[in-house]
Amino acid sequence: MARILYRVQILLFLSLSAVASAHAVDMGIITGGAKGTYYQFGLNLKTLVAEQGINLTVTNSTGSVENVYSVYNRPNTQLGIVQADVLAFISRAQNNPVLKQIAKKTKMVFPLYNEEVHLLGRSDIASFDDLAGRRVAVGEAGSGTYLTAKLLFEIAEVSPAEMVEIGTDEALAQLKKKQIDAMFYVAGYPVKLFKENVAAQEGLTLLPIANKSITEFYPTAKIPRATYAFLTEDVDTVAVKAVLVSYDFRSNHCDHVGRFAKILSDNLSWLKKNGHPKWNAVDLEYNLKGWEQYDCVQRALGKQKDLQRRKASEVNPVLDAIRDMF
Repeated sequence: MARILYRVQILLFLSLSAVASAHAVDMGIITGGAKGTYYQFGLNLKTLVAEQGINLTVTNSTGSVENVYSVYNRPNTQLGIVQADVLAFISRAQNNPVLKQIAKKTKMVFPLYNEEVHLLGRSDIASFDDLAGRRVAVGEAGSGTYLTAKLLFEIAEVSPAEMVEIGTDEALAQLKKKQIDAMFYVAGYPVKLFKENVAAQEGLTLLPIANKSITEFYPTAKIPRATYAFLTEDVDTVAVKAVLVSYDFRSNHCDHVGRFAKILSDNLSWLKKNGHPKWNAVDLEYNLKGWEQYDCVQRALGKQKDLQRRKASEVNPVLDAIRDMF
């Protein structure tokens, strides 16, 4: 009798395993540099969904530009993390049908967290608006920092003498040598580079970004004085949302992304407890202007589907502002 019972248990286990395997799903997410927050978020999500039968491959990348294109074009890359304003920058190329299609087919799964715009400059410069006629490092061409800096200048109609396309390490070195006047770095504070490599006596500080045209389209933020030793007061700035995006699938991938989103939503508290500290800043219900949540995600979350599609010109207010300038 015991032997029969044992055999029944084995058969039941094998049957359940077969069912689980049949429902297992392979998915991919493209993130960022191997040492960055995007990549760590991807690893946290991989751990979370593994227990739910989703095999998530986490791929690092050079940044948001690569991620947008990968979600659009790369096999088995259903998800990516990008800066919210990157899509607007890409969409500006109205004469490029490929870029227009990428913008149309990229959908928001969830807003994630704020990446503050750090504008480090000489202490004799008062604010962002005073960068007109200055040499400013805007990050490497194609990086998220570069795109954000470019958009900020265009929206505010501030024209620097030169936008120097170099990475953050080189930018800080040139700033200290007074070869440039300021540098941008878009990242959630505290930024390790500034915390460890900028001293109070070097005459550098974070410049406030409070231009009205900019704050109409970007969330405002504040970097506390205690964040960096060289600060003497809190600094007003703006932030860029990191956004989890997907392709606008109309196949079974639609259901897979919806299921993934439901798991994330139901287990956000677990991620905040066990994942990267920045999960504590995530608000999945944040109303991100100009972004329409993927309908496959809305359906999986039990939300009322928005049947009234907005006009293309209403898709992103940052994009609208840029269009008005040209």
